[in-house]
Amino acid sequence: MEDLKHKKLLIVEDEYEIRQMVDRFLRKEGYFRIFHAADCKEALEICRSDKPDIAILDVMLPDGDGFALLTSIRRFSSMPVLFLSARGEDEDRLLGLGLGADDYMVKPFLPRELVLRLNIILRRVYASSAVEHLPVFRLGDCIVDLEGAVVRSDRGEQALTAKEHALLAKLYSERGRIITSDALCQTVWGDDYFGYENTLMVHIRRIREKIETNPSSPVHLITVRGLGYKLLVKEE
Repeated sequence: MEDLKHKKLLIVEDEYEIRQMVDRFLRKEGYFRIFHAADCKEALEICRSDKPDIAILDVMLPDGDGFALLTSIRRFSSMPVLFLSARGEDEDRLLGLGLGADDYMVKPFLPRELVLRLNIILRRVYASSAVEHLPVFRLGDCIVDLEGAVVRSDRGEQALTAKEHALLAKLYSERGRIITSDALCQTVWGDDYFGYENTLMVHIRRIREKIETNPSSPVHLITVRGLGYKLLVKEE
């Protein structure tokens, strides 16, 4: 766990007081490699030069919004992202998660809750992956590399977000069997998974866009109506 304290954190927030408050709470938790950015341009420069391990993104920024920023980041990085926003509408939350964010918090927020959610994401992404070798397997014309967190096909290489990775790892571990929606939600969001069913559907759709030839008519990641999902893998 102490190794996680060495991870590089990026705070993207145009309000100086909020940046300092988040920084202060993170340092109390033992984090010390913390970068600050006040706008999209500065955030992208830090992402490319310093390669942070996780980012906290504000949605409303002076030179754009966090959604567009995340889209730009995803072109070269699959690092986990947590959104902070004054906009709490379901559409914004689902948009952020659909773009590949790992969590979404609404302002005003409790700094302690922010740190807890950040810790959960870091443990899930980095602590678990360090102790096991993850499989590489084929789905039709795609190669899913869970070790490298990418999907390779004739469309190129597509990075998996932390939640997409966790879902695919769980589905692969139970391949050929039905996994309930509740079980998948618990895998990704832990014991506080209630209310994430719609968010799960967003992540499933994003996974299908990466592994299916026709995401609207999936042949690998199947919906079992009323129960959950099943991953069909042809064993070689």
